[in-house]
This record gives sequence, C-alpha cells and structure tokens, in this order.
Amino acid sequence: MVSQAYAFFAAGFETSSTAMTNAFYELALNQKIQDRLRDEIDQEYIKHAGNLTYANIKEMNYLDKIFKEVLRKYPAARFYTRRTMSSYTFNGTKVSIPKGQKILFPFHDIHRDPNIYPEPDVFDPERFNEEAVRSRHPMVYLPFGDGPRNCIGSRFAVYQTKLGLIKILRNYKVEPCEKTQVPYAFDDKHFLLAPKGGIYLRILKINRD
Repeated sequence: MVSQAYAFFAAGFETSSTAMTNAFYELALNQKIQDRLRDEIDQEYIKHAGNLTYANIKEMNYLDKIFKEVLRKYPAARFYTRRTMSSYTFNGTKVSIPKGQKILFPFHDIHRDPNIYPEPDVFDPERFNEEAVRSRHPMVYLPFGDGPRNCIGSRFAVYQTKLGLIKILRNYKVEPCEKTQVPYAFDDKHFLLAPKGGIYLRILKINRD
C-alpha cells in the first residue's frame, strides 16, 4: 500500500504538474494558440452548461493536440529501459538482439528528431492533427511508452493535466514576464525532465462580468 501511494504521488503528481507548467510556458509564448484554446474551453462550458465530464473533455480536440505537443517537447524523462525476453533478428538485416539484453529507448531524442518532427523546437499543436499523425510511425511518439509495460497511470495523468489547464485558462490569461526564461533550459540535476530555475509567468484574472 505504501509503495502504491508513493507511486501515485511521485509518478502521478510531479509529472502532471510539470506537464501543466510546461504547457502554460508555451501558451504564454504563443498567445494565438492560448486564445484559440480558451475559445474551445468557453464553447464547451456553454455547450454543457458548465458541467464538464470525462467524456466532454475527451471531445476537446484542440486541447488534446496541445497536450500531445507539450509532451512531445517536454516528456517526463529522456529514455526508457527494457530487457528482452527472447532473441530477435530484425527483418531484412543481420542485426540481432540476444535474450536478456538491456535496451534503451531514447524517446526524448526521437521527439526532437527533425526528420520526424520538422523544426522540433517550434511549438505546433497541428503536428497532431489526424493527417499528420497518420503520416508518422506510431512508435515515434512515446511519452507514456507502449505495449504491456506502458504507463499504468496514463489516463489519470491525461485527465488530471487537461482539467488543470481548463480550470486555469477558463479564468486566467498567462503571459511572459521579465523573469521568463527564453530559451527553455532543462535542469540536468533533476530526476525528471524539469525546467532549470523554475518557470516564471504573469497570470492575469479574466473579467467575465
């Protein structure tokens, strides 16, 4: 029970809060994207009389694109490690992996590969429209891993992060301030991929009267 509680706090809280922070950073630097997302949020509030459910949030397509682009640029870690259960030879090659071999998947570098994601430093939610997603191999986007050993809390993380973005952006506008760090820098001493020195932004209350 203790290990499960620790896993939810360590893996479920820190990663989601960092994802929200990185999302606000990008939205502060990209006001048109932020405005478009807020319009979608407002439309959903009107459509459902302010009663958003899990299903309603899943229908928010632009929010989903933004969430996925955030995790492309800022995944929680740099790589995964796995150990092979059997020997394997890649089709059409002489490259073989023996049983028991430890494999490292550098998905952070894959997410930043310009041959897969042109201009990888540009924040562009349209990388995740249906046509763009179909044009790429599914294994070039791995913020939660894949297969039977993928992230057990991915649904929880996705919903929690999106809900946090909705609640903040519904009522507040996020802008850069004099302490906002540009360009973004990772903290190499942090266990997870996190911003060096933290992120500073200006948050302005939206008057809806």
